[in-house]
Amino acid sequence: MVDAHRTFVIIGGGLAGAKAAETLRSEGFSGRVILIGDERDHPYERPPLSKGYLTGNDERDSVFVHETSWYAGADIELHLGQPVTAIDRYARSVQLGDNTVIRYDKLLLATGAEPRRLDIPGTDLTGVHHLRRLAHADRLRNVLSALGRDNGHLVIAGAGWIGLEVAAAARGYGAEVTVVEPESTPLYQVIGPELGQIFTELHSAHGVRFHFGARLTEIIGQDGLVLAARTDDGEEHPAHDVLAAIGAAPRTGLAGAAGLELAGRAHGGGIAVDASLRTSDPHIYAAGDIAAVDHPLLGTRLRVEHWANALNSGPAAARAMLGQEVSYDRVPYFFSDQYDLGLEYSGWAPPGSYDQVVIRGDAGKREFIAFWLKERRVLAGMNVNVWDVTETVQELIRAGQQLDPEALGDPSVPLESLL
Repeated sequence: MVDAHRTFVIIGGGLAGAKAAETLRSEGFSGRVILIGDERDHPYERPPLSKGYLTGNDERDSVFVHETSWYAGADIELHLGQPVTAIDRYARSVQLGDNTVIRYDKLLLATGAEPRRLDIPGTDLTGVHHLRRLAHADRLRNVLSALGRDNGHLVIAGAGWIGLEVAAAARGYGAEVTVVEPESTPLYQVIGPELGQIFTELHSAHGVRFHFGARLTEIIGQDGLVLAARTDDGEEHPAHDVLAAIGAAPRTGLAGAAGLELAGRAHGGGIAVDASLRTSDPHIYAAGDIAAVDHPLLGTRLRVEHWANALNSGPAAARAMLGQEVSYDRVPYFFSDQYDLGLEYSGWAPPGSYDQVVIRGDAGKREFIAFWLKERRVLAGMNVNVWDVTETVQELIRAGQQLDPEALGDPSVPLESLL
């Protein structure tokens, strides 16, 4: 029986919001739980949008966090396809697009991020795509299939995780792929040049063409259709479709308009929250892509856009909303699948933060673990086609101990022995 005296509202229909709602019920909260999402689809997970669902290996229903009937069974009130237009912190209420006003006792913001747009001529053409939402993946999946059938060309702006995963999916369909990237290697801002070359070789071996050190300046079209993409060095690439994969920006418009403290660009933007995921308003919390957490373990404010963060921060925020003591100190984690390469990355080692990269295994065969070190302490680790080591890698990061780089890079030395 729902107790109508307390109402917890969740804005955001993604993984973080859905897991927060689930946790409120599993922790015994008997008040109203209202989940508001601006998409008509029920809450879903985003990794399949560039992985299994996009490649055609998984069905559409596999992306959803819960079955549709689960929400009614758990007494979760859904408002789907309905944007929130304003937060009134003083009245503790939110206003929806249809002018409905809902009062809250606690509010969770899990509005996620939105793809960054190309600011160049031609972006209004039919064949220009982004990939962030399920509707985007629905459309792009059909596009890749058609490109494969017709020997069509896809140009991808950006060689980050989304760009590379879509490139692999497109080659799986048989499409021709060119990736345009301003840095000298893929994933430059994530794993640095030392490891980026491995992904250049991987994709090149599967027929992907890279154009490094360049940016798109114009998408050329006729009658609303894409014909080519031009770069700032004067090159022109044939294209039938273009994907903008140049990153995502946290959706902080509601929070900013409500006067909540936001994090600066140096910390990735987002909503500033403490270790319990509470914002500058004690009745409002944030989780998932938009939360810039004062991270207890890493000693910095950090915003993480990956699946594991949504999976874990939603429940953590829910427990904090219930008054439980929460210290969100998860080691950042993500995974990727590209062709026959699978990887898991744990930690945080942006360019300039480390002074050494240690390879354990055979990078040439793409079976190895890479470690990023600062003063012989592990900041991050990435296992490539090596499995069941993530827990140990994360323990090494948490330990913060100085290690012998030679032992760390020697496969004959058990990782566990270094703890």
